[in-house]
Amino acid sequence: MRAHRTAAVALTAAITGSALLLTGCAATTRTSVAAATPAGGPSSGSSSPSTPSSPPAPSGSATASATTAASASAPASAPAAAPPLNGTAGSRLTISNGTTKVVMNGTVVDFGTVVRDLAWSPDGSRAAFIDGAGNLDTANADGSGRVVVARAPSGENWSHPVWRVTQRDMSIGSPGLNEILFAASKGGTLLLKQVPSAGGTPTALGIPQTDGEPGVVGKPLPQTGNAWPTAGGKVSTVLYANAGTDSVYILDDNLRTTAVKLGTGSEPAMSPDGESAVFVRSVGGHDHLFEESVQGDRIARDLTPNATTDYTEPTWSPDSRTIAVRTPAGVATLPADGSAAPTVVSSWTGLPAYRG
Repeated sequence: MRAHRTAAVALTAAITGSALLLTGCAATTRTSVAAATPAGGPSSGSSSPSTPSSPPAPSGSATASATTAASASAPASAPAAAPPLNGTAGSRLTISNGTTKVVMNGTVVDFGTVVRDLAWSPDGSRAAFIDGAGNLDTANADGSGRVVVARAPSGENWSHPVWRVTQRDMSIGSPGLNEILFAASKGGTLLLKQVPSAGGTPTALGIPQTDGEPGVVGKPLPQTGNAWPTAGGKVSTVLYANAGTDSVYILDDNLRTTAVKLGTGSEPAMSPDGESAVFVRSVGGHDHLFEESVQGDRIARDLTPNATTDYTEPTWSPDSRTIAVRTPAGVATLPADGSAAPTVVSSWTGLPAYRG
């Protein structure tokens, strides 16, 4: 990125009398900070999807201005026009912005608690996120059935959970997994942790001391400063980023624990088919998207060579053919092969994620 950033930026805007916390664009080692709780505080209950007329319009958007103007000219009894939730209807794309509400399928779902860093299970049935108290939660897609998977210790901030699920396959010696990985920050130290998705006590994710095969002297791998985990493929290979080296790493601990540096970058995302990684790299004053095979040539390709804005926080569609990304103007999508430039599909600004 243009300037190395290691913490989340929290932007609080007063809208219709309620405080909304908007998560800012972040780098590889974004750490969640204690979120301001929306008016009324987090709820332990669940809510059903709200109608499109309930969400506030994105701050500063043309839609917000149009809505305000329509409200001023309409009779007092007429409802205000709802901001368009473009780009999410029927696409499996969701957008979270650190409030209680998540944009999905052309509407808004109120989860009844602050939702930060939302990610979906591979089958799209459950969401994982950091709640307003800083704990790791899961919930159904309509916000119901919320479970506190693990509670963050005092002084420890958690961020960017990701589901890691594999089927047991003893033909290759691979155990079945159903866990959630996330980054934990305490006292300025960043570590990757793992916890069963059903709940339990988080433990540190093992990172080998050096790259290369076991028993072979290799280059030292950083044990701290690791964050932004992501996983994909049949055996759910893990990618993560490191703040100190400004690099992306591949971790394979299915048959043997090995890791290797993929390249310079931050905010990695592994394709669901396990073939490719996309990540952010600063070029010419803007944050570009790069794609690189994790199986073959290991040549990084700039998917946004003509970027005139910043593209951050990428995520893959379930079929590995489309990438959604955050921009200052909202959420954009582009073909994963880079055959077209990103197109803004939603003026809502937040973290994009696809339901499986």
